[in-house]
Amino acid sequence: MLRTFDAKSYTDLLVRYQPKPIATGAENDAAIALACELEHRPARSLEEELFLELLITLIEKFEAENYPIPKGDSASMLRHLMDARDLDKADLILVLGTQTEVDKIIVGERDLEIDEARKLADFFRVDISLFL
Repeated sequence: MLRTFDAKSYTDLLVRYQPKPIATGAENDAAIALACELEHRPARSLEEELFLELLITLIEKFEAENYPIPKGDSASMLRHLMDARDLDKADLILVLGTQTEVDKIIVGERDLEIDEARKLADFFRVDISLFL
């Protein structure tokens, strides 16, 4: 079945909810509630699908500006990968050289050198960019 776009139905949604850039946490909460309602509605119309996409775009913009996710550093990424694989510092000595160097890198006392990042990327089978 081919769904066709109904401009009047979409206009009715726009008039009813009056979407605009989100400026406050309360507006964001209301937008999220509406998005959840639409997302869980069975048999959404094409117009509701498009409106939901618009709403999600507004929510994402507000949250990116107001609740940015900090970029992790190489030490935190390394600790995460170690935790995920149930490894301890001793497991990295063969990769990074000495216990002292492993300790310094894990606590963030020094940055990884490019060859160390490459070795870790190979060891964990991840992209090197996670450590740079």
